[in-house]
Amino acid sequence: MTTQHSDSRAASARPDEGVTYVFAVCRSTRATSAWNVTGVTGMPGGEAVRLLSSDLLTAVVQTVPGSDFTDTVWQRRLADRDEIERYARAHHSVVSAVAAHTAVVPLPLATLYHDDTRARQVLDHESDRFHAALKRIAHHAEWGVKVYEPSTPEPSQAHGESVLQPDGGRGAPAPGAGLAYLNRKRGVQVQREKRREQALAVADSVDAELRGLAAASRRLRTHGAALSGDQRVHVLNATYLVADGRADQVRLLVETLEERTGARIELSGPWVPYSFVGEA
Repeated sequence: MTTQHSDSRAASARPDEGVTYVFAVCRSTRATSAWNVTGVTGMPGGEAVRLLSSDLLTAVVQTVPGSDFTDTVWQRRLADRDEIERYARAHHSVVSAVAAHTAVVPLPLATLYHDDTRARQVLDHESDRFHAALKRIAHHAEWGVKVYEPSTPEPSQAHGESVLQPDGGRGAPAPGAGLAYLNRKRGVQVQREKRREQALAVADSVDAELRGLAAASRRLRTHGAALSGDQRVHVLNATYLVADGRADQVRLLVETLEERTGARIELSGPWVPYSFVGEA
Protein backbone atom coordinates (compact mmCIF):
# COMPACT_ATOMS: atom_id res chain seq x y z
CA MET A 1 0.00 0.00 0.00
CA THR A 2 2.94 2.29 -0.55
CA THR A 3 4.96 3.24 -3.55
CA GLN A 4 6.89 0.00 -3.02
CA HIS A 5 3.99 -1.75 -4.72
CA SER A 6 3.99 0.62 -7.68
CA ASP A 7 5.95 0.01 -10.83
CA SER A 8 9.16 1.98 -11.23
CA ARG A 9 7.82 5.44 -11.85
CA ALA A 10 6.91 4.62 -15.52
CA ALA A 11 10.46 5.22 -16.70
CA SER A 12 10.01 2.53 -19.33
CA ALA A 13 6.80 4.02 -20.70
CA ARG A 14 6.87 5.53 -24.16
CA PRO A 15 6.24 9.29 -24.26
CA ASP A 16 2.85 8.68 -25.87
CA GLU A 17 1.92 5.77 -23.58
CA GLY A 18 -0.61 6.06 -20.78
CA VAL A 19 -0.01 4.57 -17.33
CA THR A 20 -2.46 3.82 -14.52
CA TYR A 21 -2.37 6.21 -11.58
CA VAL A 22 -4.05 4.84 -8.43
CA PHE A 23 -5.46 7.29 -5.88
CA ALA A 24 -7.20 5.03 -3.39
CA VAL A 25 -8.74 1.61 -2.77
CA CYS A 26 -12.13 0.78 -1.28
CA ARG A 27 -14.46 -2.20 -0.99
CA SER A 28 -16.48 -3.27 -4.02
CA THR A 29 -20.17 -2.85 -3.19
CA ARG A 30 -23.38 -2.11 -5.07
CA ALA A 31 -23.08 1.50 -3.95
CA THR A 32 -19.51 1.67 -5.21
CA SER A 33 -20.42 0.36 -8.64
CA ALA A 34 -23.11 3.03 -8.91
CA TRP A 35 -20.79 5.98 -8.15
CA ASN A 36 -20.50 8.67 -10.75
CA VAL A 37 -16.92 9.97 -10.63
CA THR A 38 -16.97 11.72 -13.99
CA GLY A 39 -17.03 15.12 -12.30
CA VAL A 40 -13.98 14.41 -10.15
CA THR A 41 -10.87 16.22 -11.41
CA GLY A 42 -7.69 14.19 -11.22
CA MET A 43 -4.10 14.78 -12.24
CA PRO A 44 -3.29 17.52 -14.77
CA GLY A 45 -3.18 16.20 -18.33
CA GLY A 46 -4.81 12.89 -17.48
CA GLU A 47 -7.98 11.22 -18.71
CA ALA A 48 -11.18 11.01 -16.67
CA VAL A 49 -11.04 9.58 -13.17
CA ARG A 50 -12.68 6.14 -13.13
CA LEU A 51 -13.22 3.01 -11.05
CA LEU A 52 -11.23 -0.19 -11.56
CA SER A 53 -12.79 -3.23 -9.90
CA SER A 54 -11.13 -6.50 -8.99
CA ASP A 55 -13.12 -9.07 -7.05
CA LEU A 56 -13.94 -7.50 -3.64
CA LEU A 57 -11.89 -4.34 -4.06
CA THR A 58 -12.21 -1.25 -6.24
CA ALA A 59 -9.43 1.19 -7.07
CA VAL A 60 -9.97 4.82 -8.00
CA VAL A 61 -7.69 5.38 -10.98
CA GLN A 62 -6.82 7.65 -13.87
CA THR A 63 -4.85 7.09 -17.05
CA VAL A 64 -2.07 9.70 -17.16
CA PRO A 65 0.73 10.35 -19.67
CA GLY A 66 3.77 8.24 -18.84
CA SER A 67 6.00 11.11 -19.92
CA ASP A 68 4.63 13.23 -17.05
CA PHE A 69 5.82 10.77 -14.42
CA THR A 70 9.25 9.58 -15.43
CA ASP A 71 11.91 9.71 -12.71
CA THR A 72 13.57 12.72 -14.33
CA VAL A 73 10.36 14.71 -14.66
CA TRP A 74 9.18 13.82 -11.17
CA GLN A 75 12.46 14.77 -9.51
CA ARG A 76 12.33 18.13 -11.27
CA ARG A 77 8.75 18.56 -10.10
CA LEU A 78 9.71 17.77 -6.50
CA ALA A 79 12.13 20.70 -6.60
CA ASP A 80 9.31 23.09 -7.54
CA ARG A 81 7.25 23.76 -4.42
CA ASP A 82 4.28 25.26 -6.25
CA GLU A 83 4.17 22.48 -8.80
CA ILE A 84 4.40 19.60 -6.34
CA GLU A 85 1.72 21.25 -4.21
CA ARG A 86 -0.51 21.41 -7.28
CA TYR A 87 -0.16 17.66 -7.78
CA ALA A 88 -0.57 16.90 -4.08
CA ARG A 89 -3.80 18.90 -3.98
CA ALA A 90 -5.12 17.11 -7.04
CA HIS A 91 -4.34 13.75 -5.45
CA HIS A 92 -5.93 14.68 -2.12
CA SER A 93 -9.02 16.09 -3.87
CA VAL A 94 -9.78 12.73 -5.49
CA VAL A 95 -9.14 10.78 -2.28
CA SER A 96 -11.40 13.14 -0.31
CA ALA A 97 -14.18 12.91 -2.89
CA VAL A 98 -14.27 9.13 -2.56
CA ALA A 99 -13.83 9.19 1.24
CA ALA A 100 -17.01 11.25 1.50
CA HIS A 101 -18.90 8.09 0.50
CA THR A 102 -17.02 5.23 2.10
CA ALA A 103 -13.85 4.12 3.88
CA VAL A 104 -10.84 4.31 1.57
CA VAL A 105 -7.20 3.39 1.75
CA PRO A 106 -5.43 6.44 0.28
CA LEU A 107 -2.29 5.57 -1.65
CA PRO A 108 0.81 7.78 -1.68
CA LEU A 109 1.27 10.54 -4.23
CA ALA A 110 2.38 9.19 -7.64
CA THR A 111 1.47 5.54 -7.15
CA LEU A 112 1.68 4.25 -10.72
CA TYR A 113 1.32 1.00 -12.63
CA HIS A 114 2.07 0.31 -16.25
CA ASP A 115 -1.56 -0.57 -17.00
CA ASP A 116 -4.90 -1.67 -15.51
CA THR A 117 -3.90 -5.32 -15.59
CA ARG A 118 -0.90 -4.67 -13.38
CA ALA A 119 -3.01 -2.57 -10.99
CA ARG A 120 -5.56 -5.39 -10.69
CA GLN A 121 -2.77 -7.87 -9.94
CA VAL A 122 -1.67 -5.72 -7.03
CA LEU A 123 -5.24 -5.46 -5.70
CA ASP A 124 -5.52 -9.25 -5.76
CA HIS A 125 -2.07 -9.85 -4.28
CA GLU A 126 -2.51 -7.32 -1.46
CA SER A 127 -6.20 -8.03 -0.87
CA ASP A 128 -5.81 -9.17 2.75
CA ARG A 129 -3.81 -6.09 3.71
CA PHE A 130 -6.24 -3.71 2.02
CA HIS A 131 -9.22 -5.34 3.75
CA ALA A 132 -7.45 -5.20 7.13
CA ALA A 133 -6.71 -1.49 6.65
CA LEU A 134 -10.28 -0.77 5.58
CA LYS A 135 -11.62 -2.55 8.65
CA ARG A 136 -9.25 -0.56 10.86
CA ILE A 137 -10.21 2.89 9.57
CA ALA A 138 -13.93 2.39 8.83
CA HIS A 139 -15.99 5.09 10.56
CA HIS A 140 -12.82 6.80 11.82
CA ALA A 141 -11.02 9.98 10.86
CA GLU A 142 -7.56 11.38 11.44
CA TRP A 143 -7.04 14.44 13.65
CA GLY A 144 -3.80 16.38 13.91
CA VAL A 145 -2.64 18.13 17.08
CA LYS A 146 0.26 20.55 17.51
CA VAL A 147 1.39 21.95 20.84
CA TYR A 148 3.64 25.00 21.21
CA GLU A 149 5.61 26.22 24.18
CA PRO A 150 3.87 29.21 25.83
CA SER A 151 5.41 32.52 24.77
CA THR A 152 7.26 34.24 27.64
CA PRO A 153 9.68 37.17 27.42
CA GLU A 154 13.35 36.47 28.00
CA PRO A 155 14.66 37.80 31.33
CA SER A 156 16.15 41.21 30.66
CA GLN A 157 19.02 43.07 32.28
CA ALA A 158 18.06 44.74 35.51
CA HIS A 159 17.39 48.47 35.33
CA GLY A 160 20.50 50.57 35.93
CA GLU A 161 22.85 47.60 35.77
CA SER A 162 26.28 48.28 34.35
CA VAL A 163 27.31 46.57 31.13
CA LEU A 164 30.84 45.31 30.67
CA GLN A 165 32.60 47.59 28.22
CA PRO A 166 36.00 47.65 26.55
CA ASP A 167 38.73 49.72 28.18
CA GLY A 168 38.08 53.38 27.65
CA GLY A 169 34.30 53.01 27.88
CA ARG A 170 32.45 55.04 30.38
CA GLY A 171 32.16 53.48 33.80
CA ALA A 172 34.64 50.70 34.46
CA PRO A 173 33.03 47.49 35.69
CA ALA A 174 33.05 46.96 39.43
CA PRO A 175 35.09 44.13 40.90
CA GLY A 176 33.33 40.81 40.37
CA ALA A 177 31.12 42.22 37.61
CA GLY A 178 32.35 39.63 35.12
CA LEU A 179 31.39 36.74 37.39
CA ALA A 180 28.02 38.32 38.08
CA TYR A 181 27.43 38.68 34.36
CA LEU A 182 28.24 35.00 33.73
CA ASN A 183 25.96 33.97 36.58
CA ARG A 184 23.12 35.98 35.05
CA LYS A 185 23.70 34.31 31.69
CA ARG A 186 23.63 30.91 33.33
CA GLY A 187 20.41 31.89 35.11
CA VAL A 188 18.78 32.82 31.82
CA GLN A 189 19.82 29.48 30.34
CA VAL A 190 18.51 27.58 33.35
CA GLN A 191 15.16 29.35 33.10
CA ARG A 192 14.98 28.63 29.36
CA GLU A 193 15.68 24.94 29.94
CA LYS A 194 13.11 24.83 32.72
CA ARG A 195 10.45 26.31 30.41
CA ARG A 196 11.38 23.73 27.78
CA GLU A 197 11.04 20.86 30.27
CA GLN A 198 7.69 22.17 31.43
CA ALA A 199 6.47 22.49 27.83
CA LEU A 200 7.56 18.92 27.04
CA ALA A 201 5.74 17.69 30.12
CA VAL A 202 2.61 19.49 28.92
CA ALA A 203 3.02 17.89 25.49
CA ASP A 204 3.23 14.43 27.09
CA SER A 205 0.10 15.06 29.18
CA VAL A 206 -1.85 16.35 26.15
CA ASP A 207 -0.80 13.32 24.13
CA ALA A 208 -1.77 10.92 26.92
CA GLU A 209 -5.27 12.38 27.26
CA LEU A 210 -5.92 12.41 23.53
CA ARG A 211 -4.71 8.83 23.22
CA GLY A 212 -7.44 7.96 25.70
CA LEU A 213 -10.02 8.96 23.08
CA ALA A 214 -8.23 7.53 20.05
CA ALA A 215 -8.16 4.08 18.49
CA ALA A 216 -4.53 4.68 17.48
CA SER A 217 -2.01 7.50 17.52
CA ARG A 218 1.35 8.53 16.11
CA ARG A 219 3.86 11.10 17.33
CA LEU A 220 5.61 12.79 14.44
CA ARG A 221 8.72 14.92 14.17
CA THR A 222 8.22 18.49 15.36
CA HIS A 223 8.72 21.33 12.90
CA GLY A 224 11.64 23.72 13.29
CA ALA A 225 11.27 27.44 12.61
CA ALA A 226 13.55 27.17 9.58
CA LEU A 227 11.15 24.71 7.98
CA SER A 228 7.81 26.25 8.88
CA GLY A 229 8.75 29.93 9.21
CA ASP A 230 6.93 29.84 12.55
CA GLN A 231 9.08 31.19 15.40
CA ARG A 232 7.04 29.46 18.10
CA VAL A 233 8.67 26.50 19.82
CA HIS A 234 6.95 23.32 18.66
CA VAL A 235 6.86 20.56 21.31
CA LEU A 236 4.24 18.10 20.03
CA ASN A 237 3.24 17.03 16.54
CA ALA A 238 0.87 14.09 16.73
CA THR A 239 -1.99 12.51 14.85
CA TYR A 240 -4.88 10.45 16.19
CA LEU A 241 -7.32 7.95 14.69
CA VAL A 242 -10.67 8.79 16.23
CA ALA A 243 -14.11 7.25 15.80
CA ASP A 244 -16.52 9.57 14.00
CA GLY A 245 -18.84 9.58 17.02
CA ARG A 246 -16.08 11.07 19.20
CA ALA A 247 -15.29 14.12 17.06
CA ASP A 248 -17.02 16.54 19.42
CA GLN A 249 -15.20 14.99 22.39
CA VAL A 250 -11.85 15.64 20.71
CA ARG A 251 -12.69 19.30 20.07
CA LEU A 252 -13.90 19.81 23.64
CA LEU A 253 -10.87 18.05 25.13
CA VAL A 254 -8.44 20.22 23.17
CA GLU A 255 -10.21 23.37 24.35
CA THR A 256 -10.11 22.13 27.95
CA LEU A 257 -6.42 21.21 27.74
CA GLU A 258 -5.52 24.58 26.26
CA GLU A 259 -7.27 26.39 29.12
CA ARG A 260 -5.77 24.10 31.75
CA THR A 261 -2.16 24.16 30.52
CA GLY A 262 -1.87 27.64 29.02
CA ALA A 263 -0.14 26.12 26.01
CA ARG A 264 -1.07 26.95 22.45
CA ILE A 265 -2.75 23.83 20.99
CA GLU A 266 -3.80 23.59 17.36
CA LEU A 267 -6.32 20.98 16.22
CA SER A 268 -6.82 20.09 12.55
CA GLY A 269 -9.17 17.64 10.91
CA PRO A 270 -11.07 15.52 10.38
CA TRP A 271 -8.87 14.10 7.61
CA VAL A 272 -8.78 10.93 5.59
CA PRO A 273 -6.62 8.64 7.78
CA TYR A 274 -3.46 8.59 5.67
CA SER A 275 -1.26 7.98 8.71
CA PHE A 276 -2.95 4.76 9.79
CA VAL A 277 -3.65 2.70 6.67
CA GLY A 278 -0.16 1.21 6.64
CA GLU A 279 -0.38 -0.26 10.13
CA ALA A 280 -2.78 -3.09 9.34
